[in-house]
Amino acid sequence: MKILLRIIKKEFLQFIRDPKMFRIVLIAPVVQLVLLGYAANLEVKVIHTAVYNQSKGTTSRNLLRELKATGYFHLDYYVNNYKELQKLIDRGNVVLGLVFDKDFDSNIGASRKASIQAVFDASDGNTATISAGYLQAAIQKFNRKISLITLSKKGKEVRFPANIEPITRVWFNPELKTRIFMVPGIMSLLLMIITITLTSLAIVKEKEIGTFDQLIVTPIKPYQLILGKFIPFVAVGLIVIVIVLTAMAVVFNISVKGSLLFLFASSLIFVLSTLGLGLFISTVTKTQQQAMMIATFGVMMPMIYLSGFAFPIVNMPVSIQYITYLIPLRYFIEIIRGVILKGLGLADLWTQFVILIFFGILILFLSSLRFKKKID
Repeated sequence: MKILLRIIKKEFLQFIRDPKMFRIVLIAPVVQLVLLGYAANLEVKVIHTAVYNQSKGTTSRNLLRELKATGYFHLDYYVNNYKELQKLIDRGNVVLGLVFDKDFDSNIGASRKASIQAVFDASDGNTATISAGYLQAAIQKFNRKISLITLSKKGKEVRFPANIEPITRVWFNPELKTRIFMVPGIMSLLLMIITITLTSLAIVKEKEIGTFDQLIVTPIKPYQLILGKFIPFVAVGLIVIVIVLTAMAVVFNISVKGSLLFLFASSLIFVLSTLGLGLFISTVTKTQQQAMMIATFGVMMPMIYLSGFAFPIVNMPVSIQYITYLIPLRYFIEIIRGVILKGLGLADLWTQFVILIFFGILILFLSSLRFKKKID
C-alpha cells in the first residue's frame, strides 16, 4: 500500500510541476466547451437570398415583403438576369435564388396557377432543407391571404374546409436550440480526449526520458504500477467533469436535471474505458508524437464519428450501425444527455450503464495484460 501511495504521489507531483499540462487540464476544457458550444449550432436563422423579379408587380412585391417579415429571409441582392443569380450562388453569397416569371402577377390576377422558381445552394444539405421548409410555409401562408382577398372581392362567403390543427408541446428543449443538445455531448468528448491523451502521453513520456525503465527494475509489482498511474488520472477526470458542469451551468444555463451521483458513477465507468485505451496506446508507441497520432486518428476520431455525437446513428448505413455498438462513447453520450436534459436515472438507462461497465472492464483488463507483458 505504501508503494502504491508513493507512485500516486509521484504522478500528482509530476502533474503539478508541469505548468503546460496543468493549464491544459484545468483551463482548456472550459475554453473548448465555450467555443464548441457556440460553434456547434445547426439552426438556420439567416437565409441570404437573391431575387430575379421579371414580373415586378404588386403581388410579387407583397410576397417578397412577407418573406422578409419572417425574419429568416434576407433579400440581399436584386439581379437583372439569370447569370447574375447563378454567380451569386456559385460564389456562396446566397443560399436561395428566387425567380419570378413575367406572367406571375397576371396569372395571380386571373386566378391562374403561378409558379416561382426557387434555386437552393444545397452544398450544405441541412441548411437547404430547413430553408426550403421555411419558404414553403411562408408561401402557403401568402396563398391563404390571396384566397381570402380574391373571394372577398367577388362578394363570396369565405369558407375553408375543416382542418386539423396540432397543439404542439416541446419537452426538454422548449426553445429548440441545437446548443442545448450538443453541449452535453461536448462534455463527453472533452472527458474522452483529456483522459486518453493524458494517459498515453504520460507513460510514453516516461519511456522517452528513461524514468519508466527505472520503475521496471524496481520491486514494484505490475498492478501497483498500473493503479499508481491510473488513480491520478481518474481524479483528474472527475475534476474535469466538475469544471465542465460548472461552466455549462454558468455560460449556457444548462443544469443537470437528473441524479448527479448517477452522472459521476457513469463518468467513472466511462473513464475506465478511456484510460484503458490510453494504456493500450502507450504499449504500441515509442514516442509522444506516435501516441498522439494513434490516439487522434486511430481512436478518438472514429469514436466521435460513430458515437452519435453529431450524426444520428439511425441515419447511418446498417453495416455502420452495427459497428457503433462497439463504441463506448455511444452509450456514455446517451446516458449524459438523458441525465442532463431529461432527468433520467439508472431505472431508464440501466442497459447503457451495464454495457458501459462491460466495455470499461474488458478494455482495461486487456490493456493491462498487454502492459504487463511489456513490463515483463
